[in-house]
Amino acid sequence: MTQPGNDGSSPVTNNQRDETRALLGQHYAQGRMTADQYSDRMGTAATAATVDELRELFNDLPHPYPISLGGQHSPGQPGPGQPGPAQPGPYNKPGPAQPGPYGQPGPAQPGPYGQPGPAQPGPYGQPGPYGQPGPYGQPAPAGYPRPAAGAPYGVDPLSGVPFSDKEKLTAGLLQLFLGGFGVGRFYTGHTGIAVAQLLTCGGCGVWSLVDGILMLTGKVTDPQGRPLRG
Repeated sequence: MTQPGNDGSSPVTNNQRDETRALLGQHYAQGRMTADQYSDRMGTAATAATVDELRELFNDLPHPYPISLGGQHSPGQPGPGQPGPAQPGPYNKPGPAQPGPYGQPGPAQPGPYGQPGPAQPGPYGQPGPYGQPGPYGQPAPAGYPRPAAGAPYGVDPLSGVPFSDKEKLTAGLLQLFLGGFGVGRFYTGHTGIAVAQLLTCGGCGVWSLVDGILMLTGKVTDPQGRPLRG
C-alpha cells in the first residue's frame, strides 16, 4: 500500500529532496558513479518535481534507497528496507580460494563480473596497515586512513556528501574583503551570482557581507551541491 505523499506523481518535499542528495553523496563516495554522473543526478534531484523523478535516480544503484520516497523502488528492484531475492547462477558465486605464499591457503578470490573479494594477504599472512598484512609477522605501523573513492577531501559526517575542493575560509575571506567584485563567488564557481555582485558592487556591500558570513559558517555549497571543506 502506497504511503501518503509517496505516490509517484506526488510533488517532492524538502525532506525527500535532502535525503536523496545525501544518499547520492554516499553512493558517489563509495565509487558507484563517476563525477559526471554524480553532478547530473544532483542537478536532477534539485529540480525534480515528482517522487518518480527522484526514484529513477536510484534505478541502477544498490541499497540504501531514500526511505522517505516509500513504495517499490522500480520494477524488479527491492523497495527501501526490503532485501532483494537471492540471484542464482555462476556469476554471483565467488571464485575458488587461491593458495597463499609458503604453502598457506589464501582468501577467496572475487568471482567474475565485478564481484568484490576480501582483502589480499601480504607476505607470511600477517596483518598490516589499513587491514592489509605486513611482512615477517610484524604488524605495520598505523597510518592515516585512506580517503574514500570519489571523495579525496573526505565526506561530511552529517550528510554523507563529499567535501568540495574549495575551502570555506578562503571563500569567506575573499567575499568579505572583495565581495563588491564577486571574488568569493568566482572562487566557488558560482559565476552568475559573481557577475550580479560585480554589477551591483556586492549589493552595496550588504549582499557581499551576508554572503561572506554564510560561507564561513558552512551554509554555502559549490555548484555540484558539495559543502565547502575546511
